[in-house]
Amino acid sequence: MPETKYRDRRAVSIENELLRVTVLAEGGHIAEIADKATGVNPLWSPPWPSIEPSTFDPAKNTAYGNDAESKLLAGIMGHNLCMDIFGGPSTEEAAAGMTVHGEAAVAPYEISAGPLELTMRARFPVAQFAFERQVQLRPGSRAVRIVETVENLSGADHPTGWTQHVTLGPPFLERGATEFRASATRSKAFESDFGVTAYMKTGAVFDWPNVPRKDGGSSDLRVYTDAPASSAFSTHLMDPHQSTAFFTAFSPKLGLALSYIWKREDFPWLGIWEENHSRTNPPWNGKTLTRGMEFGASPMPESRRQMIERGSLFGVPAFRWIPAKGSVRAEYWALLEPATKVPETVAWPK
Repeated sequence: MPETKYRDRRAVSIENELLRVTVLAEGGHIAEIADKATGVNPLWSPPWPSIEPSTFDPAKNTAYGNDAESKLLAGIMGHNLCMDIFGGPSTEEAAAGMTVHGEAAVAPYEISAGPLELTMRARFPVAQFAFERQVQLRPGSRAVRIVETVENLSGADHPTGWTQHVTLGPPFLERGATEFRASATRSKAFESDFGVTAYMKTGAVFDWPNVPRKDGGSSDLRVYTDAPASSAFSTHLMDPHQSTAFFTAFSPKLGLALSYIWKREDFPWLGIWEENHSRTNPPWNGKTLTRGMEFGASPMPESRRQMIERGSLFGVPAFRWIPAKGSVRAEYWALLEPATKVPETVAWPK
């Protein structure tokens, strides 16, 4: 398939009668899973101009900030792959050019595609990984099959953060209205300060979905906040008694539900990130409404050193090993369907 443009970015799209899926050639983001009947894309498009990571110049592109996250933010969109860290680099890694969430989100991808399937490939030179993602549609189906393979090119076992940073935004995401369900169990709020509008009790351990608040009481994470400004992160262990894990998000106004389902052994954690007009620094500028539903191998966004030192949470590993000269494969699905109420469960597509 020929390249197209999506928000002035190089992109490739595939589609069937019901859905259109668009990926970006730089950064590899799944920028769009759109319902063709309504044109609605539940995935987040930032309210600032998007540029190719290869064109980012920290001296010139100061509108995106001036830290290790700036290059990522300049080109981020929708569903972002975090690899081989989930979180920020160390001071030394940042000085060497590593961005927040690792190389995958700013790397160039080679994409080959037909009408219903595309394959995207990239090399991550610092991690010494070869990465491949296949995205497939079927005629008349609202399910998107995604298969990722990570090959370790080095002769050393590699501890890896591997997270699917699925971020939702308006018009699908709406204060006080958008509903969520997940196969979540034991949970924990972020362990340090998360900004001036953070409302979760720092480091609180709780059971999904009611998170303790700093001011007492609790908040139900199954409904997006109606606060004028807020920020939060919490991590959730997927039900260890189930072989698959899922989340679903439902827009009552639009009558659409976006769900992801995956194998729990691949990604045992779901991180939920909330940015509701809280961050006032560039490029956020107090204008961003998002919710990240971030399923992966790591519970918390943190540096590589912190990830390894943590080791585990609730007795479950906090990272994944990619063996020397070996490869690891993960399969998951995204579904975008009309709905009159929030789905309570999600079944593996047949």
